[in-house]
Amino acid sequence: MSEEPRKGLFRRKPKDPNKKPGRLAQMRQVYELSAKHNKATPWLLAAAVLGLTLIGLLVGLLIGGTTAIFTTILGFMLGLLLGMFMLGRFAETAAFAQMDGQPGAFGAVLNTARRGYLMDEKPIAADPKSRDLVFRSTGRSGVVLLSEGPKGRSAKLLAKEKKRHERILPNVPVHTFQGGKEEGQLTMKQVVPTVQKLPRKLNRAEVLAVRNRLAALGTQGTRPPIPKGIDPNKARPNHKAMRGR
Repeated sequence: MSEEPRKGLFRRKPKDPNKKPGRLAQMRQVYELSAKHNKATPWLLAAAVLGLTLIGLLVGLLIGGTTAIFTTILGFMLGLLLGMFMLGRFAETAAFAQMDGQPGAFGAVLNTARRGYLMDEKPIAADPKSRDLVFRSTGRSGVVLLSEGPKGRSAKLLAKEKKRHERILPNVPVHTFQGGKEEGQLTMKQVVPTVQKLPRKLNRAEVLAVRNRLAALGTQGTRPPIPKGIDPNKARPNHKAMRGR
């Protein structure tokens, strides 16, 4: 005779698959991602925490009195902060390594530039033969176009898109960058810092007007079809891991 499931207060609630992981679960994911890519991660983190804790202890002993307790605690807290910073950097490097070579990888990296930027989920231009791509993000600096592909080949597609945007938005700055490993191109690590350093030229109302204008054009069939085998959604990095939180 089979036992009936427990009812009442002691009945287990089914797990929600859409529920986001908690802070500790997120940190564990970040650590696992970093340790998988860099085997020295646990030793480097331990060295950061223990090293600053020891420095705090030594400073306190030199000063004398009960100061050693406070300086040791301070050193430990600073070590934790340094470890969190290092873990974020390690996770970013690991995320980039996982995406390296995947179609749409540079678009996924551009999408992490969240400070005042909104990126189109799909490429705005794609060459079906070469599979070169152009991604777009809009923000206070204007319009940012980022190509993905060999330098000489993707430059033509990028220049074409720049002319089209300057014709559509004559008073809006249009910034163009090439993503790749060749000389003159931005690596994945350089994309977000480069974009965030761009001077702000538009206010919020102007940014909204630009986005609405581009969205309206997108609904009129101006967006080219994406080549088969390219799905930018599959190249999305773990944003929390790349930020170390």
